[in-house]
Amino acid sequence: MPLIVIGAVLVGCVLLFAWCSSSNKNTSKNTNTQPTVKITPVPTVSQTGATPPDSLGSPNATVTLEEFADFQCPSCGATYNATHQIQTIYGPRINFIFRNFPLPMHDKGYDAATAAEAAGMQGTDKFWAMHALLYQNQKTWSVDPNYKQVFRGYAEKIGLNVDQWENDMAGLPVRNRVQADMDRGKALNINSTPTLLINGKPVPYPDMNVPTMQRLIDDELKATQTQSSQPTPLPQSSPAAATSSAPANDSGAAPNAPVKK
Repeated sequence: MPLIVIGAVLVGCVLLFAWCSSSNKNTSKNTNTQPTVKITPVPTVSQTGATPPDSLGSPNATVTLEEFADFQCPSCGATYNATHQIQTIYGPRINFIFRNFPLPMHDKGYDAATAAEAAGMQGTDKFWAMHALLYQNQKTWSVDPNYKQVFRGYAEKIGLNVDQWENDMAGLPVRNRVQADMDRGKALNINSTPTLLINGKPVPYPDMNVPTMQRLIDDELKATQTQSSQPTPLPQSSPAAATSSAPANDSGAAPNAPVKK
């Protein structure tokens, strides 16, 4: 009888050891297996926005600032002076693009966008003149029930053909331009204003001040200058050319020697 008990205990121990070993292997396998991380690529945005865009500077600049803003947005009004200073500081070294992105919460934002775009129908300088007046006087017209008359006063002040301007405000070309900018913003998943992109990189709202934007722009300018200054590698000579009996050049330098610039 004792032998049977001892045998049963031994069998139990063997089974327990086998179960523990199997459990440890499974635990080790689960611990070492890393979860698969799915990285969603940034979608290619086909919406180009209003064409040509409302821009200042040079379209050939290596640094582009693209702002999505609402003329009635208080935060946009607060950053207006900073972006205006940046345009003045850098001039043609950057390309500054303004995109209309009126938000539903602002009851006069869309009309302000059409007022600016209708002004632009009479010249790029007229767009920027209206753009300036709308931001400089935002606190006034945004609470005025007769804001359209205020806009008309701005149109007169900057020397527009006011009748044409009013017709253009209601016309399809102007509305299409505003919609094209909005479509681009939505394609980029923009849902708040102001949104500022420097060479496609979003700038956090607290960084939308002159010193920080200067640093970001200067970094981009340096990066693009470094890339453009990289020397083009000289072509490698083929084995046949290396063993050819071509005469040496008159300069005394080896045929494949780097050329001093």
